[in-house]
Amino acid sequence: EPRWAHKAGKKFPAFFYYFIFMDAYFYILHSQKLGRFYSGITTLDPSQRLENHVNKIYGNSNFTRKADDWNLFLAIKCQDFSQARKLEIHIKKMKSSTYIQNLKMYPEIIEKLLSKFKSF
Repeated sequence: EPRWAHKAGKKFPAFFYYFIFMDAYFYILHSQKLGRFYSGITTLDPSQRLENHVNKIYGNSNFTRKADDWNLFLAIKCQDFSQARKLEIHIKKMKSSTYIQNLKMYPEIIEKLLSKFKSF
């Protein structure tokens, strides 16, 4: 059975394990020009993801095309893709640049969030 993996008697497609076992990051970019933050999740190294945004490889509709001065403000290594997604949803719901700046100033906030959103 190619491309399938077995776990506890159940079959899961191979790509399922990609999201569970790959390194995942929640990242925040900042543009001085726009005075805005952009956040996302990736399985790439955050510096590579930044380079991809700066080089505008994500298409014409991507928000990061609006500026060319993005820098990596914060990157948080997560347990897995699921945890990164939960962190992203929580931080985006806050809708606060002050909260984002506090994440960088007070690493204990990040530690608490990672603990709160543990996958297993």
